[in-house]
Amino acid sequence: MTDPRTELSEFLRSRRARLSPDDVGLPRYGRTRRVPGLRREELAQLAGVSVAYYTRLEQGNGRNVSAEVLDSIARALRLNDAERAHLRNLAHSKPGKKRATRTQVRPALQHLLDGVGVPAYIGGRRSDIHAWNPMAAALFGDWGELAPRDRNWARLIFLRPSYQELFVNWQSKAEDVVGFLRMDAGCYPDDPDLAALVGELSVKSELFRQLWARHDVKEKSFGTKVLRHPLVGEMTLSYETLKMPSEPDLFLTTYHAEPGTASAEALQLLASWGTDATRAGTSVKTQA
Repeated sequence: MTDPRTELSEFLRSRRARLSPDDVGLPRYGRTRRVPGLRREELAQLAGVSVAYYTRLEQGNGRNVSAEVLDSIARALRLNDAERAHLRNLAHSKPGKKRATRTQVRPALQHLLDGVGVPAYIGGRRSDIHAWNPMAAALFGDWGELAPRDRNWARLIFLRPSYQELFVNWQSKAEDVVGFLRMDAGCYPDDPDLAALVGELSVKSELFRQLWARHDVKEKSFGTKVLRHPLVGEMTLSYETLKMPSEPDLFLTTYHAEPGTASAEALQLLASWGTDATRAGTSVKTQA
């Protein structure tokens, strides 16, 4: 489990450290700075709050801070939407709030996946993978061959070398996964499974420790990834992430290629091979 007070303190310090007086139009006083980024008094000035008030907040005391003050501090720190949401979650966190539970996928959602003509899967908290269709198995490997606890993007990306070969820009994928976990930690600080996952990865992966210490956060949305599949080669695929209105803990992610491209032809080839593609090539991704 994470301590919201510590998380709030470290998050604010990390955001303050990435700004310089030049970034926000403040004059520089003195020749050198002993620490990177803005000083507390400079940030307080930009946010329109007293230095003492901001200092208490950065020390993790966000119990009675108002939404207006948080918005002012977010603007001063130039936070994006994901970071603003994370700041609110950390500042207003309460013991026992939104404890995470195991998620079950309704049969109708699996039927939806099976009817989608592109690789698609349903994910949830902690980067868990709950359900997928045959095309996702052909693209990423048959997650059904893994133990349930290992059907998890964080464990796949950081603990299985084959996924470093699958994602051409593996570092970017790793940063995304850590950003998602950071958002979850702010929303569900009392989730023991998330704490155990972070602890496991911190012990087993130096890169994970480095990325986790940066306190970067990210929300699942859309973008492009380049994959190098063992059977069909390199593909540029766009992904879209859709939240489930009736299932707030779940999201649907699909991958597709631009029509008429070599990547689209490669996806069609994977679809025609079906389970044979999974057995012939992508099953190696399930091997550590």
